[in-house]
Amino acid sequence: MKIAVIGASGNAGSRITAELARRGHSVTAIARHPEKIAQQANVTPTRGDVMDQAGLARLLAGHDAAISSVHFLASDPVKLIAAASESKVGRYLVVGGAGSLEVAPGVRLVTTPGFPVAYKAEAEKGAAFLDLLRAEKELNWTFLSPSALFTAGERTGKFRLGTDQLLTAADGKSSISFEDFAVALADEIERPAHIRQLFTVGY
Repeated sequence: MKIAVIGASGNAGSRITAELARRGHSVTAIARHPEKIAQQANVTPTRGDVMDQAGLARLLAGHDAAISSVHFLASDPVKLIAAASESKVGRYLVVGGAGSLEVAPGVRLVTTPGFPVAYKAEAEKGAAFLDLLRAEKELNWTFLSPSALFTAGERTGKFRLGTDQLLTAADGKSSISFEDFAVALADEIERPAHIRQLFTVGY
């Protein structure tokens, strides 16, 4: 497939780009500084600005899928959604945040008293992004939220999928590596199972 990754030089975006490339997909790796994108087979580094709606729509046109892997506070979900819609891309997948997940029916993690203040604004913007997608009538979207601890690690290929509830392991920890998150996202592109849905991945 021909897949565009917006934010391909970031922590999650670079792993997603590498995972898709290793599976033989043709990846358009979009970043403000494409020179930061590692040279690899099947990957075309491309300059793009997440705040340039028209320019982004042109870059996404002709792709089977587009992935948004950008910080919520450094982008505008309205522009990103509009660019995806205008491009007529087949699918639009968003790297979400754990704050959007529920810890009890109707209670999002970001609204809980113990949520870290340093990440609250970013998480609230991510939750608002999800709400905008849920109001979309035409766009074929998917929102994949990682577990609470989202860090560099190993590509094990062993993880669990969930829907809108935060996943925790037997030891009470909620975590996923960038590498395994990328595997889960690539799997979803190849075998669609969460169309117009939020889902999550964790150990």
